Amino acid sequence: MSELLIKARAINTYYGASHILRNVDFSLARAQTLGLMGRNGMGKSTLLKSIMGLVKPRSGSIEIMGQSMLGRAPFEIARRGIAYVPEGRGIFGNLSVLENLEMTARSGTRGQLDWTLERVLETFPRLKERLHHGGWQLSGGEQQMLSIGRALLTNPDVLILDEATEGLAPLMAREIWRICGLIRATGISSVIVDKNWRHVTKITDRNVILVKGEVVFDGSSAQLRSEPQLLAQHLGI
Repeated sequence: MSELLIKARAINTYYGASHILRNVDFSLARAQTLGLMGRNGMGKSTLLKSIMGLVKPRSGSIEIMGQSMLGRAPFEIARRGIAYVPEGRGIFGNLSVLENLEMTARSGTRGQLDWTLERVLETFPRLKERLHHGGWQLSGGEQQMLSIGRALLTNPDVLILDEATEGLAPLMAREIWRICGLIRATGISSVIVDKNWRHVTKITDRNVILVKGEVVFDGSSAQLRSEPQLLAQHLGI
């Protein structure tokens, strides 16, 4: 069996009295690309935040690289090799593109330095053209590129990308999908949240669908594409 980098079991997460995640099991293997899908409000972002320590589950277990991380601080989880690109991107608008990138650059958990500033700028030529622009001066697509590039400079074992192309123009969205394909080819494990199941399933090995905080599908991309009734029921296709 492939090595599991993330292993969450029976996760129950609440916001106040609202029960958001209900006994969710979730795993990610090394070198696997996974699509996390579901309509708005079904618990996708809450699951990612629970894994990252931004929201504390009320019960269940979360292991990162084989070590229990339930209840640990986000920076401790990041140090285990998890890079998180949140919905909304979270760049520093008052810093330049170069400063945003340089502040995160470090070696990975195994000492790897596969992603350098030079490699990121080769991958994102638009950022190279805007190195001294402030973050606030970038378009939404450029901000997304910056957020992904910043995450890659941590040399992660896992990249989590929440709402990969939300609100982006079609041309920018195509560029983000191209980059996701490049990242997959490097062997970095990825979790991708996006509403466009066609693009997601082109690059994912496996997909998980959440409905009202419960897993209703966990299977391969080929299996998901072969079940149009499931897509229609849970994703509104």
